[in-house]
Amino acid sequence: MATYKKRGFKPKNQVEEQQVEEQESTTAEVFNTLDESASKSEEWVSNNQNYILGIIGVIAVAVLGYLGYMQFVQNPKEADAANEMYYPQQYFDQALVSTTAKDSLFTLALNGADGKYGFLNIIEEYNGTKAANIANYSAGMSYMNMQKYQEAITYLENFSSDDAILGALAKGGLGDAFMQLGQASDALGYYESAIAHSGNEYTAPKFLYKAGVTALELKENAKALKFFQRIKDEFSGSDEARSIDAFLGMAKSE
Repeated sequence: MATYKKRGFKPKNQVEEQQVEEQESTTAEVFNTLDESASKSEEWVSNNQNYILGIIGVIAVAVLGYLGYMQFVQNPKEADAANEMYYPQQYFDQALVSTTAKDSLFTLALNGADGKYGFLNIIEEYNGTKAANIANYSAGMSYMNMQKYQEAITYLENFSSDDAILGALAKGGLGDAFMQLGQASDALGYYESAIAHSGNEYTAPKFLYKAGVTALELKENAKALKFFQRIKDEFSGSDEARSIDAFLGMAKSE
């Protein structure tokens, strides 16, 4: 490779001329090395062109496949599942306010009728959709109200949500189910999970209260005291706070 001198530069003596020549030689070596590296890179790319193109092709197919799946499969599936939720949800809502036919209405919500899907059908047929996830929650709560606690646990455990209210209610519902089955220690764990999930004014005092009562039953008074104290300090306007002094006294006295 050619070397270059700055225009108009003339060494003053032999030492300077030798230094210039050494610098030019070093520069030449650097450029030669860069040229060799570039040539080797080009040679590698050339020799592995099919492999590289294959990888690019696989990535492109995967991306296009994902986009196609979302557009032509998942999105329509989500829409269909959401539409199917309307029918069982009506029965579920009616059951919550009914005073005479709760179990039959919850059963219709779970199993459907007249060719319409219930929550259980939606969970099976539309697995992986948002509607199926919600159906797990609704099915779990339906079984809770029907006092079928093991079934309630099965479906509530399959539900997941970051929503402050629903997420906490699901965890608290699991606590209620285990409490009904006589598994107070498991129940307390789920009440604590519900409290940790969200500190909102609707669910937090409810599950702090249940956690405190459960801790008292387990003779964990120090823990119960903390739960009750939080209600008094942070949720003084809640229904649970009305009788909280009595529970604080129970936790301190035993």
